[in-house]
Amino acid sequence: MRIIYNLFIFLYPILVRCLSLKNKKAKQWIEGRKTVFKQLSEQITPHENIIWFHCASLGEFEQGRPLIEYIKEQQPNCKILLTFFSPSGYEVRKQYPLADYIFYLPNDTPSHAKKFIHLVQPSYIFFIKYEFWNNYIRQAYKNHIPFYSVSCIFSEKQFYFKWYGVWFRKQLHYISHFFTQDTHSVEVLNRYGIFQSCVSGDTRFDRVIDLVVKTKQLDVFSKIRLTDKIIVAGSTWTEDEKLLSQLLKKHDFKLIIAPHEIHQKRIEEVKRCFSSYRLVCYSQLFSESDMEDKQVVIIDVIGILSSLYRYGDIAYIGGGFGKGIHNILEAATYGKPVIFGPKHKKFKEANDLIQLAAAFSVTNYTDLNRIIRKLYANPQTIKQAGHTAKQYVQNNIGACKKIYTFVFKS
Repeated sequence: MRIIYNLFIFLYPILVRCLSLKNKKAKQWIEGRKTVFKQLSEQITPHENIIWFHCASLGEFEQGRPLIEYIKEQQPNCKILLTFFSPSGYEVRKQYPLADYIFYLPNDTPSHAKKFIHLVQPSYIFFIKYEFWNNYIRQAYKNHIPFYSVSCIFSEKQFYFKWYGVWFRKQLHYISHFFTQDTHSVEVLNRYGIFQSCVSGDTRFDRVIDLVVKTKQLDVFSKIRLTDKIIVAGSTWTEDEKLLSQLLKKHDFKLIIAPHEIHQKRIEEVKRCFSSYRLVCYSQLFSESDMEDKQVVIIDVIGILSSLYRYGDIAYIGGGFGKGIHNILEAATYGKPVIFGPKHKKFKEANDLIQLAAAFSVTNYTDLNRIIRKLYANPQTIKQAGHTAKQYVQNNIGACKKIYTFVFKS
């Protein structure tokens, strides 16, 4: 099986190279890896206290970011090496200020893994969530470097625990410790003889609590009338916007909507979707009076979504009609009930909040209309759901401290 794995790893870049002729991300994946080893040899000096974090993409980075920041605060003299597998993570966060070195992860061949570990000589390695590259894991094990899997989730449905995943499951034994998000993950690992694990929780909770403390004051929204009903929709896609546009026909509320992508073509698409309503783009707002008679405010700038949720009664989170919902914790930490589409099964926090009646899943317009009617019919329902959501976040903070204490203090 190891031969088959390494053959696949060898052939994968050839496939990506073919795709790169027409695909921008595939081209970035190839181009970004061309000089990694040259840069490593030129930039990294021997005997640095390097702590290596690896993330697949942007979502995993946000998962690992609170731990990076916590470790950097506790050990300001350490060097942080950050690697990404995907261009969508690297290209967005290649200027992240708390990382001393940021690179693409070289392809997981035996020779690459050996060379990378030799050049970097990390003191500790943290791979975030679902990243398990077997040659890197084995090289860390051979060199006695502590290797940790952070905020991981396991279930028996995963291929590691199927009959055809025996070899892959054996590789998990080489990992020093698993910091899981829930008890069930530990139980699954233990069932298959993997005992180096504990429940630390989800590191993202630590991040969203910090966001509230550092929230931006957005003056144009600061004097919204108390009588106004406000729904803040974050990270939306076309299917989400169609539902919200239909909802505006039946309900009297203001919609603040932040599409997941804000390039010009996408913003024009959102404008067309809401063209029958009085709308304005955030970049055109200069005072609170500019939005008094507007029904829809389209957010066409980056960096303010996490601060927007405080101004709404209810939050709608996009992505649930595509690959999966986006971050719902930012809204929950402000004490807002959360609504999203049906693709949420893989997100523990979404399932937990649904069970607590602090979040609601919709599959179509009828569902969305029913839930909005129910919430706005009784302001106390909104208040209670929001309070529950906020309490849920507060009850789950502390993962970074648990991990740090285990790794560096035990």
